[in-house]
Amino acid sequence: MALTRDFKETVKDRAARDPAFAKALLDEAATAFLNGEPHVARLILRDLVNASVGFEDLAIETNRPSKSLHRMLSDKGNPSMDNLAAIFGAVCKSLGVAFEAHSIELV
Repeated sequence: MALTRDFKETVKDRAARDPAFAKALLDEAATAFLNGEPHVARLILRDLVNASVGFEDLAIETNRPSKSLHRMLSDKGNPSMDNLAAIFGAVCKSLGVAFEAHSIELV
């Protein structure tokens, strides 16, 4: 039987070694959130936190308990907008990126 590697570990390792992949995950999390898929956004953010800043450093950066952050980004998490903004901010800082919003005109 062939050995397989856990998907989450694969994503974590790739995001840790490939900054473009990590930035794409961050973009995907933000897009999912803005498109009304907060469940998907939380899970992507959780994987990205594990791969980049880590929950202990995130706790320090956001001034929130690590255990609470784990719950917020869990399957059944329900973070407030303030907490989500703090998490996105810390991950952006860790990756050295910033969000830029653009409006489009619908015709």
